[in-house]
Amino acid sequence: MRKVSKILKYFPILLSAVIIMLSLYIMGEVYNASFDQLIFSLLKTEGTSFNAISYGLFYVSIGTLLLLPVLSFPIITFKRSIILNIKVGRKSLNKQLLPVKNLKFYNIILIVISICFLFYTSGFFNYLYFNTRRTNLFEDYYIDANNIKISFPENKQNLIYIFLESTEASNFSKENGGVFSSSLLPNLEKLALENISFSNNNFLGGAQESYGNSWTIAAMIAQTAGIPLKVTAKDISKDSTDFEKIANLGDILKHNGYNNYLILGSDANFGGRKQYFETHNYEINDYYTAISDGIIEKDYFEWWGYEDSKLFTYAKKKLEYISQNAEPFNLTLLTADTHFTDGYLDKSCYKKFDKAYANSFYCSDNMVYQFIKWIQEQPFYENTTIILSGDHLTMQDDIYDGTNSNYVRTVYNAFINSRINFIENKNRVFTTFDMFPSTLAALGVKIEGDRLGLGTNLFSDKNTIPEEIGLDKFNNELQKYSSYYNEKIR
Repeated sequence: MRKVSKILKYFPILLSAVIIMLSLYIMGEVYNASFDQLIFSLLKTEGTSFNAISYGLFYVSIGTLLLLPVLSFPIITFKRSIILNIKVGRKSLNKQLLPVKNLKFYNIILIVISICFLFYTSGFFNYLYFNTRRTNLFEDYYIDANNIKISFPENKQNLIYIFLESTEASNFSKENGGVFSSSLLPNLEKLALENISFSNNNFLGGAQESYGNSWTIAAMIAQTAGIPLKVTAKDISKDSTDFEKIANLGDILKHNGYNNYLILGSDANFGGRKQYFETHNYEINDYYTAISDGIIEKDYFEWWGYEDSKLFTYAKKKLEYISQNAEPFNLTLLTADTHFTDGYLDKSCYKKFDKAYANSFYCSDNMVYQFIKWIQEQPFYENTTIILSGDHLTMQDDIYDGTNSNYVRTVYNAFINSRINFIENKNRVFTTFDMFPSTLAALGVKIEGDRLGLGTNLFSDKNTIPEEIGLDKFNNELQKYSSYYNEKIR
């Protein structure tokens, strides 16, 4: 019993080591993640990739074992207090710096420091600061799709919307606005050049990431509803991502005769994606439906569920079937092979670069391009608009080591076979919120006022909200507490 009691005395040291390593993991692997994202991910763990969990556990576990001796050093080494001997003339003063003989005191100091470090790396202090302030951003700028006129053309255009995991315009060649001497995305770069792509500069660029849309489910909500995903008290419940009060892209299309489908290679429950898309009139096709539809074997599991090569196979079969219906369709895909850490390299992939993550982008680029070429050969393509969009910036930033600190990383976009053309597509200040009304506009839809949610139709001559008030102010306001958001949107 005494041995157990003695061990328990040292438990705070172990706990501190775990907290510090968790903080270092956040700082090193997902340092640009917001507090909202971290909390939301912890609350919505169903369907999480085993690879992601095992990597995090391995990092924290090994780090904890290495850190324990360091944190225990003062206790093990010094029997008594650490004394600093100071000589002033002939006098000698002994100053007690740290009473390490007092284990309780040492444990308290260690716990406090480690928790403060965790709060700092997780963005909690930033979150706390902004949530003590109020914003009228939503009252002033939010446009509820339920309350405005949205007019579809008589001949409705099909929509294929592909969310490209962690895909940035930054991955292009330097010649066209990227950071690499040899493009990681040569085919997507070509598609952006040959079709419509909106940019933040004179070259190929994209949307600047803003608060509340920097991880997958948040990005998908941003691009289909024009709103951020912010952590509220509702997030402790299972329906925290239903957003049932609002009308999003799926609702608008369904109301106008479309059938909506979502295909993804993982468990749709992860991050609340199933709740969100089912609530808004999408048929879900995920890892489990791929099994039931014979795309993969019952016990098959790779990466997050199944890899992108099988995702596109699934999508082709789905398109062949739904394109036979009289109703227009909206097929939404989410890729996964370029998810951190280091991505997934398909067996068919060619290793062109030294870094594994770079190769996963290069391979994904080819798969997406081949899928687009296949679509363009199909009879339904003439009446189909394809939109390619990164979901958010990659969270594995080491791929950009050595990049000029002034370089602005942006989220990729390309509109293929759009019904309308742009007025201005260069030097725009915009975010992925703007993809919501712009998607409808590309289908030939007329939107009263050219705004939906917090997004602006990029094909119009209307300024985006960041262009009106400035991107920094826009992001600051997004982080503040909004009673309108909590009561009328969530």
